[in-house]
Amino acid sequence: MEASVDRVGAYTCPMHPEVRSDRPGSCPKCGMALEPVLPGAAAKTEWMCPMHPEVVRDAPGSCPVCGMALDPRVGAAAEEENHDLRDMKRRLWFAAAVTVPLVLLAMGDLLPGHPISHLLSLRVRTMLELILATPVCTWAASPFFVRAIQSVRLKSLNMFTLIGLGVFVAYVYSLTAALVPGIFPAAFRGEGGQVAVYFEAAGVIVTLILLGQVLELRARSATSTAIKKLLGLAPKTARRIRQDDVEEDVPLDVVAVGDRLRVRPGEKVPVDGLVLEGASSIDESMVTGESIPVEKHAGDRVVGATVNGTGSLQVRAEKVGAETLLVRIVAMVAQAQRSRAPIQKLADVVAGYFVPIVIGIAVTTFIVWSLVGPDPRMAHALINAVAVLIIACPCALGLATPMSIMVATGKGATLGVLFRNAEAIEIMRKVDTLVVDKTGTLTEGKPKLVSVLPASGFKEEALLRLAATLERGSEHPLAAAIVKGSEDRGVQLGDVSAFESITGKGVRGSVDGRAVSLGNPALMTQLGIELGELAQQAESLRTEGQTVMFVAVDGKSVGLIGVADPIKDSTPEAIRALHLEGIRVVMLTGDSRTTAHAVAGKLEIDDVIAEVLPDQKVDVVKRLQSEGRFVAMAGDGINDAPALAQAQVGIAMGTGTDVAMESAGVTLVKGDLRGIVRARHLSRQTMRNIKQNLFFAFLYNTVGIPIAAGVLYPFFGLLLSPVIAAAAMSFSSVSVIGNALRLRRADV
Repeated sequence: MEASVDRVGAYTCPMHPEVRSDRPGSCPKCGMALEPVLPGAAAKTEWMCPMHPEVVRDAPGSCPVCGMALDPRVGAAAEEENHDLRDMKRRLWFAAAVTVPLVLLAMGDLLPGHPISHLLSLRVRTMLELILATPVCTWAASPFFVRAIQSVRLKSLNMFTLIGLGVFVAYVYSLTAALVPGIFPAAFRGEGGQVAVYFEAAGVIVTLILLGQVLELRARSATSTAIKKLLGLAPKTARRIRQDDVEEDVPLDVVAVGDRLRVRPGEKVPVDGLVLEGASSIDESMVTGESIPVEKHAGDRVVGATVNGTGSLQVRAEKVGAETLLVRIVAMVAQAQRSRAPIQKLADVVAGYFVPIVIGIAVTTFIVWSLVGPDPRMAHALINAVAVLIIACPCALGLATPMSIMVATGKGATLGVLFRNAEAIEIMRKVDTLVVDKTGTLTEGKPKLVSVLPASGFKEEALLRLAATLERGSEHPLAAAIVKGSEDRGVQLGDVSAFESITGKGVRGSVDGRAVSLGNPALMTQLGIELGELAQQAESLRTEGQTVMFVAVDGKSVGLIGVADPIKDSTPEAIRALHLEGIRVVMLTGDSRTTAHAVAGKLEIDDVIAEVLPDQKVDVVKRLQSEGRFVAMAGDGINDAPALAQAQVGIAMGTGTDVAMESAGVTLVKGDLRGIVRARHLSRQTMRNIKQNLFFAFLYNTVGIPIAAGVLYPFFGLLLSPVIAAAAMSFSSVSVIGNALRLRRADV
């Protein structure tokens, strides 16, 4: 079987990459042998900043706004090596190896007997410190200087502005003091007349900041662990059944819509598809969070990357590549991780003013200490100013929100709850009213034909034939139930023409030359058709929870069709859990009042609004919002999309339409309303986590900067060494990320 021209193949020409084939051969353009293409080889890796998601690059590097190392976008490079982490580790090991003897040289005289002074003169010791500190403060620290210069050039001062300035000042001062000490006035000299150098402080600062960067990069990579695990579950090959029924293993990239695939016991389902033959149980926990395997038979749908049980299945591929549920989940999570929560605005505003203010505080610190500080005044002024610059880096403040959002979205994905953006996570906890559609949300969305009641003088088979023939042109779930029911009863269908769908009311058309209409009472009224005794019969069926449609032929009512949609097994438990959360549940449906109240009575739903047209659903949501309610809307159909967009939080069933999912802020992969309770719990824990991070970040800077400036010295004689400031700065960022990672273990 030849591959179509627009299909990604497993073999390509090295000179003409547009030539693709699903089997080895030669290029029709140049005759060269085709080379195999590894699955995913063509995927392009993109890199983004965790603090500024609008910054996206096609190669690793640093963010031009904040200077942080860019992260590979989740999904595109989940298994690739982090180049920035590798580089920082190399610089860290070198800096640590050189800084240890540097510190021993500088601090050795603190040991009993002053061993360093006995072995080396002060001049020799200073030169050795210079030799050791220079590669640390130049090569090892070069990423900080590059990012600091970039921040000044782009007029976007950030944490690396402060780090670069602090290290540069400490090193250049010490270098000058070592090479030309005579140029310094008395204010810089100690009791012995010597000018102190701070090579060990500069070296230790660089080493500690590198350590913080390594720990931070490692921790940041852990925020997307859940998504990396999902990606790792995707199979690399599929067993395709050719037209001659011969089975062959092919790379997943060559599988096209319509291909027949064999899924053997224990294998992963390669793509989203429809079961054609066989029966088995499928473990879908990797996308739904539910550990109980799901039974699958002919006609059921399967999801790519889920694990087959003991049976053998023949599956027709329906969604491949980027259209599969797994890839769409990864894309949605990646998009959510790149979005900004409203609470982030507070941190952004503070960070925007923070660096210039810190530089001002450092300059003020230098001036005050140089005027009124103890001798040597200038040395004290310099070292305290450097301590202010180093300790005040706003990295922890900037990371507080995005790290929690990244972990929360990954956690949600493992539970079958997909957040479209960070705003949905933040506001989900505020919901007090849930508006739910009935079909496909409270019910299974797979209605079944239950009743066929012809009017006097009309036969049941003829009634069903006309109704099913007409409905064959509709994509509505109720239409599918009627068509399926007629097929099960062996009814032969006719031909339909002039088909017309009347939104919210029904359908009409011409069947075998006769004008046939099928729909609710509103349609019959619109067409001027009398219902007679059928109206009472319909009401009786509705009290049993059936959805009833009237059938009219040539302007006369000839019978009615009753369809029932079973309530999902999980719905009663979900409604109880929502009530325990204090949420008012409102059922909004286009179905009749009688049917709607019958379903609502079984589920103890608080309020029912029935016989609502699709364009009226938005008005209902607006009315509830005008009453001061914080509304979430849950639905699964195209007709729910406007209401989903209007609600403060739109919740789509993953089993529904793509339009609904695009309009919603939250998607429940399995279509289980219990996921709403999980989403609320996760929302509350995420916001609590963010507030903790922001509190500690603000507290750290509020307390750390004054201490570094020396406010405790007049009272307790305490000064904060730049070395301690560097350690505190590095570990403040790591502690924020560590706190965010706790969400991975959150019980929701």
